[in-house]
Parts: sequence; structure tokens; C-alpha cells
Amino acid sequence: MKKTLLSFSLNEQFLPSKTYAIKDQITLIDKPLIKSHVSESFKSDETIAIICLKGKIKGNINFKSYESQNSSMIIILSNQIVDVEYVSKDFKAIFIIMSNQFSQDLAIDERFRVFMSIQKNPCVTLNELERQSLIEYCEIVKKTILNHNNPYSLKSIKHITKAFFYGFGYHIHITGNLQHQKQQQEILVEKFLNLLQKYYCDQREIGFYSNKLNVTPKYLSKIVKECSGISAVRWVENHVVIEAKSLLKFTDLTIQQVSNKLNFPSQSFFGKYFKRLEGISPSNYRNSQ
Repeated sequence: MKKTLLSFSLNEQFLPSKTYAIKDQITLIDKPLIKSHVSESFKSDETIAIICLKGKIKGNINFKSYESQNSSMIIILSNQIVDVEYVSKDFKAIFIIMSNQFSQDLAIDERFRVFMSIQKNPCVTLNELERQSLIEYCEIVKKTILNHNNPYSLKSIKHITKAFFYGFGYHIHITGNLQHQKQQQEILVEKFLNLLQKYYCDQREIGFYSNKLNVTPKYLSKIVKECSGISAVRWVENHVVIEAKSLLKFTDLTIQQVSNKLNFPSQSFFGKYFKRLEGISPSNYRNSQ
């Protein structure tokens, strides 16, 4: 039976649990009981951090397999596709769900490098100091949310989160020289990736993005490759293929309808594009799921 791709929902994923939330900006769920059914799939609309304290969880993020056990952390970025395959009965974790607005308001320096680090490795093992520091951060957030008389609670939590990152969290997800200031090239790549997230279903030509960024296609391709290690063309292809896989796996759209939705000139062109990148035809991929 074909799975259904849902938006992330607290009610769908968890039994009633102690939840701490403020203005739909940040939600903290302390060791919730996950519903007994597994093999759930959803597309994240927000950033979700899962601090695994005990047990095991297995699944896929953007169709890549990951496994997380006690003393580890998973970060799921907005618009990523998550397929949960297994959750052990003794699984315990703290879930932190941050809206896109909350994440943007943090205005973290080295944001691009953190983003790239999470893209490459969303699941990291924590040592005891890292684990305890994250738990302490969560306790401070909970106490701040519970202080209903404080009109600056949300602002306080943003500052606490930013301070936590600069004081400790950067150890977990960052690479390279921390003294290096964000370069204009990295800002350009961030803008490219933001545009790509918005237009990839309709626009696959690098010239479209370079035109919007007021640079040449050659320059954009060069900078994207230098900063991210992945070519601009490959970034586009990755986005298109992930969306194609999602539509093939989680919907009943025909191959022609998937082709149309992704703005390919024909089903044949889409089939060749998909097979070139994945080594399998769209129909065979669908039948294998």
C-alpha cells in the first residue's frame, strides 16, 4: 500500500505529551510517547531537533538512511522529507521544533557552514558534555516559557538559543576556520539555494538563477562549487530528483502527471532525466517502493 506524505503534526506523531510552546515560534516536547505505528512519512515545514536520550530510531531524510541511538542528535531542516521506519519501545528524546521565522531571527554567523554541515550529516553523536549541555539548554527554555508574566519570553529564548550556539553548540555542527568571516561568495550561495528552493520545480537552468542574482552562469557555477563542494547543476538535480521520488512514492499521480508537475517538456524527457541520475526508470522506481 502506498504511503501518504503528511505535513509534520504533533497530534499525528505523538500521544498527548507535556508540551512547552510560545507563539508558534518554538515548541519543546519533553520525552513524548511516540504513537505505536511506525513507517510514517512527513515533509517538515519547520526545523526539528531531536535529542536522543535512550533507545533507537531509524529512517530516511531526503531518501538517505540514518540511524540514531542514545546520546545523539538529529536535525531535520525545513522542507526535508522524513520517512520513519523504526522506533524502539524504549526510545526517549527531547524534540525542539522551531519555526522558519524563529530560525531566521537568530541570524547566526557562519549560518551557511552550519547549514552545509547539517545537510551532509543530520545525525551526530554527542559526548557526555554535549548531551548534558543540550539538556540544560532545554531546561532553561522550559522555565522561560513557563514564566507567563514575562512579556519578553520569546525574545529571551532567541537570545538564549543564540548564546547557547556561540558558547557551545558550534562544536556540534560547524566546519572550517571559525575565525573566518562570512564571505560575499557564501552569501551568494545562500541566495542561490533560497531561490532554488522556491523555483526548482519550474526552473532547471543555471542561467535563470544567475540572472536573478546579477552574475554570469559561469561565475555562479564556480562560486557554488567552491563554497559547497557541490556543483550548481547538481544542486538543481538533487532538488528535482528528491521531489520526483516523493511524488512517485507518496502520490498516485501518473508518470505523465509527475512530469508535468516538474515542468518537463515530455514524459520521455523526464524518464531519461530521472534514469540518468538514479540509474532506474521512474516506473521501476515506483514499483520498487
